[in-house]
Amino acid sequence: MQEIIEKLLILQDRDRKIVRVTQELAYISPERDGLHAKAKATQGSLEAAKLRVKQIEAERKQRDLEIDSKKSQIEKYLNQQLQTRKNEEYKALTHEIDMAKEAIFKIEDAEIVLMEQAEAAQKEVARATTEAAAAKKRVEEEIGLLNQREENLKKELGELTSSRAQLASAIDESTRTRYERLFKSKGENVVVGIEHSSCGGCHMKLQAQVLVSCRAQGDIVTCPSCGRILYFTSDMSLTPGD
Repeated sequence: MQEIIEKLLILQDRDRKIVRVTQELAYISPERDGLHAKAKATQGSLEAAKLRVKQIEAERKQRDLEIDSKKSQIEKYLNQQLQTRKNEEYKALTHEIDMAKEAIFKIEDAEIVLMEQAEAAQKEVARATTEAAAAKKRVEEEIGLLNQREENLKKELGELTSSRAQLASAIDESTRTRYERLFKSKGENVVVGIEHSSCGGCHMKLQAQVLVSCRAQGDIVTCPSCGRILYFTSDMSLTPGD
């Protein structure tokens, strides 16, 4: 195999690795954002549970105020009863007292329900607190691993880029420019082998003259169909497949 092909194959291998590492680096930021979002969601559930406890407590205090208000009304009505001498007025005040007492009973029943809700809400806060703490720890560990992986990939990319520059400088500008243009347009398979008289990139059958030129290992030979750079080694087959 001619020297230039060997250099191109090594350069292609390096470029493939650079592409892979670059892609892996591109995935890290979204993955990290997803982990942050997951932790934020569990924290949001905890805050919602705490808010529910506060709402129930506020509602219970409002009920207590309503009960105090009804008791004040009852006391007022009782004082008015002591002062009145009219039977109808006395009965009317008695009715108001009974209504106020009934309202207190209903409010107290509602408070029992609120107490049950408060107990359930406190349990939910405890559960959400445990879950949020576990999620935070898990996310911090996973982000730590991601950060380390990112650091390693950046280091690897730096080394690959440096190595790639040295490899590229050893190839003449014309050939390197052709290769880089192909790599950009065709993807990672630019320098391809011949198998069964076909191009290893587009798989189109090659003319006999192309096969002969490639086997001679003289000048750079390209596929007439896709433009990829072709090479041939003794362990490859020039025989058309079945």
